[in-house]
Amino acid sequence: MAPTDFTLRAFEPEDMPALTDLLNQPRVVWGTMQRPFTSLAERRKRAEGFHPELQLVALAGERVVGTISLVREANRRAHVGSIGMAVHDDFQGRGCGTALLSAVVDHADRWLTLTRLELTVWADNSPAIRLYERQGFQREGLGRAYALRDGAFVDALFMARLRPGA
Repeated sequence: MAPTDFTLRAFEPEDMPALTDLLNQPRVVWGTMQRPFTSLAERRKRAEGFHPELQLVALAGERVVGTISLVREANRRAHVGSIGMAVHDDFQGRGCGTALLSAVVDHADRWLTLTRLELTVWADNSPAIRLYERQGFQREGLGRAYALRDGAFVDALFMARLRPGA
């Protein structure tokens, strides 16, 4: 697929309907811990208790086609940020994930003094693993039969990136 230009901005509450559509896409459900058929009302309820340090959306024109969040851990892990990301099925492989991840890594390094960024990815999601490795994430461990996906238990990779010079 041809690369697309994306505009990144902070997530706004009025983005929730578009985010719900994005997170209900079949490939997004396959590649994340999302469940299919989650309603807008349920998404809004979940969002009430979700307080990320940073949450961005990627736009193709005016359409929300990607999202990423960075949650700062607490207490003795306050130097750690956890990342969750999703790209709309129609825009995967077109540079959206790269744009989102690059922005979060830059923000974490330059504004949040985070030493460590971590994420979990399905072990069979090769495109996502390659993206994370290009951004400096390394494989740290394997969670066997980590979670249920489409009726079968699947393995997950735990990956992390340490800030250069940290």
